[in-house]
Amino acid sequence: MPHKIGFVVVSSSGHEDGFSARELMIHAPTVSGWRSPRFCQFPQEIVLQMVERCRIRKLQLLAHQYMISSKIEFYVSESLPEYFAPYQAERFRRLGYVSLCDNEKTGCKARELKSVYVDAVGQFLKLIFHQNHANKYNVYNQVALVAINIIGDPADFGDESSITSREKLIDHYLAHNAEDPALALEGTCSGKSDYISPLDDLAFDMYQDPEVAQIIRTLDERKREAVQRERYDYAKKLKQAIADLQKVGERLGRYEVEKRCAVEKEDYDLAKEKKQQMERYRGQVYEQLRLHELVDAELMRRPADLPLQPLARSGSPLHQQPVLALPQPEDRFADPFLQEQPSSHPSDVSPRRPAVDRSPPAADPPSRTHVAGAYSKMWSHREDALLALFKQLTDAPVGTPKDDLKSTLRAAIFLIRRAIRDIVTPVFQASLKLLKMIITQYIPKHKLGKLETTHCVERTIPVLLTRTGDSSARLRVIASNFIQEMALFRDVKSLQIIPSYLVQPLKANSSAHLAMSQMALLARLLRDLGTEGTGFTVDSVMRFAVRALEHRVPEVRETAAGLILDLYARHRALVLEYLPPDDSTTRRNILYKTIFEGFAKIDGRPTDAEIRAQRRAATEEAERLKKEEIKALQGQLAALKEVQAEVQEKESGAAKARNQDTQGRKAAPPNAPEIPDDRYLDNLCIFCGERSEAFTEEGLDLHYWKHCLMLTRCDYCKQVVEVSSLTEHLLTECDRKDGFGKCYRCSEAVLKEELPRHIKTRGCNPAKSEKLANRCPLCHENFTPGEEAWKAHLMGPAGCTMNLRRTHVLYKAPTLLPGKGPATTRSGTSGSKVGSKIPTPKGGLSKSSSRTYTKR
Repeated sequence: MPHKIGFVVVSSSGHEDGFSARELMIHAPTVSGWRSPRFCQFPQEIVLQMVERCRIRKLQLLAHQYMISSKIEFYVSESLPEYFAPYQAERFRRLGYVSLCDNEKTGCKARELKSVYVDAVGQFLKLIFHQNHANKYNVYNQVALVAINIIGDPADFGDESSITSREKLIDHYLAHNAEDPALALEGTCSGKSDYISPLDDLAFDMYQDPEVAQIIRTLDERKREAVQRERYDYAKKLKQAIADLQKVGERLGRYEVEKRCAVEKEDYDLAKEKKQQMERYRGQVYEQLRLHELVDAELMRRPADLPLQPLARSGSPLHQQPVLALPQPEDRFADPFLQEQPSSHPSDVSPRRPAVDRSPPAADPPSRTHVAGAYSKMWSHREDALLALFKQLTDAPVGTPKDDLKSTLRAAIFLIRRAIRDIVTPVFQASLKLLKMIITQYIPKHKLGKLETTHCVERTIPVLLTRTGDSSARLRVIASNFIQEMALFRDVKSLQIIPSYLVQPLKANSSAHLAMSQMALLARLLRDLGTEGTGFTVDSVMRFAVRALEHRVPEVRETAAGLILDLYARHRALVLEYLPPDDSTTRRNILYKTIFEGFAKIDGRPTDAEIRAQRRAATEEAERLKKEEIKALQGQLAALKEVQAEVQEKESGAAKARNQDTQGRKAAPPNAPEIPDDRYLDNLCIFCGERSEAFTEEGLDLHYWKHCLMLTRCDYCKQVVEVSSLTEHLLTECDRKDGFGKCYRCSEAVLKEELPRHIKTRGCNPAKSEKLANRCPLCHENFTPGEEAWKAHLMGPAGCTMNLRRTHVLYKAPTLLPGKGPATTRSGTSGSKVGSKIPTPKGGLSKSSSRTYTKR
């Protein structure tokens, strides 16, 4: 018949800190439930796995008061989803959807409980949450679910696969729900096959005190048994007690919520008052139950009746014992905790005193007081129970039967698993202390063998790894350090179990803390253990690290890169097999660039940055030498200028004297004498060959700056250079030379960001070698090679059409004097780059610099 079905959360698309989907596994008045991340993308998804394959009859959803999804869809599947088992996957089958009220009528102050009746068989349930209803309270556009309840009955209960899957999940389920006794028992039933007990309804758990809810379920079970035994007076008394207890549970639940609110507001006086009020009220109710003798001696002898022990005060370790009231399937684990023998004298235990036995008989299974203390609400009792168990196992005498020792060990591991999850640091540390003693002392002392060590490690390492992602930095460090220490234990190291857990791929939705801790732990253990017979292999570590390079957390990606570098130092060739080729495309990824540069450092090769630095230093040195050369040449030219000025002054005086002697004489004949060789270059442009009386030193500066057809101005540094050397200037001399690259096809200087587009243009026609042709950087055409060809191309009538100075300067043929050839363009620049650039008029062209071309 239908009853409450336990479940675990398999995955969720995300959650806000402190509101994990695992909260849905607990039903109590104070639970917060699941919340989506802030400003998340929709839809959001949660996948649940039920403890057994079942026929789902009813789904109940308790919505948040203002973080409300507009629509929730339901899907069911028989097997794991595709992203968990890609080779054995079955798609989810859609059941339908429900729409939720926007809650405007209540002012977003009430929570909607939605019940959906279905008839579907499966073991996996997926919920898809769509866009939220907008309201003034939901400022982050979140959706939330306070609780979900699944009611159904087993499908093919006798099927072995169903039983096996239930066995695999039962421990995980109990570990997350053990503190909520309301989830541990099934409700009562009536004679109808489709009857659903009110005790299985979600409203019962969400508004009842968990402890009272457990008592109600126990009394309801006894009522059913009493009816079967025809003890109707007792059944009537139990029925009335259940009705009264429901009111009591609701009031205690309300007190608990008020106490929680007071704590959140830091009103500790009110919180203390509420706590005392609850204890007084609870004590009065429990005393009345005893006075009415609702628990007779016959039923007290049954293990299922043990939850009625908490008639003591609320702080007692016996106040909660949910694990002892669990259904029979737990016995499959052969855990001594679940096979506790009832005491023959229950009245001997005082209801007002915590009973923690610190000296149990050696090799006995943990006593009831140990189990009760481990499940106590008071952390000090939980710690005391673990320390008492530590002493019991330490004092176990040699020679005890192996079966008893193994049973005690496995029972202790069950408690350790639960204590590892404890949020209180002393309890957590006590569990680690107990676990270390069992592995390093208890097992070797009694020679229990590798099988028991394997059991200890395999049962605890997954829970320990989970704690490495704890929100508390201190607990993360403690858990990580213990795992590292445990991996180095002699008996654990030889098993090679822990490395196999650490190289499991990181889940995409895992927390940043968990991913970082796993990466750091893997890196440390890899340095300690190496890859030779330790459980770590180059293949497993590299596969893990390469996938981690794509993780969403930057710190995880950086740690993965460091892990690869550490592994490369020992296994160069093997590591490279798992990485893409080292080329420009791969190096666009900053992580791979860092990795390959790290490889270069390990190999002793210069990195790209070092190569660029060396080139930059060489270029700077060449520039420095060039400047020194120019400075020396300018000094020489200045000296020549002074000598030339003296000679010209003397010649000027001699000319005046000759003029005075020849006054009155007839004019010189038409055949005038030639201009002397030493004055041939006066008033002459050595680039274009034009001669003009206006070409004084200032006139030549203006000519170079604006009119000379053989020169051009750099658009980037405004320096005047020869057209023939413009490409070389842009690549090696210009202030923006780092921004230019040389096109492999046309050999011209092009801005680096324009290179891809430039190659596709018509102007990028292939250049020929310098011996076959010159290349004009203005019109991008190839023409006849040689120095003289430049003048014909730039100054000729059919020359360069892109030389803008042709439109401003009227072409004039150079004046040739008898016996003299035309001045060549390159006469002033051959053998040196000094004459390949002309200073801009900004600082004026000095006489010495203008004479550079004259002299050379």
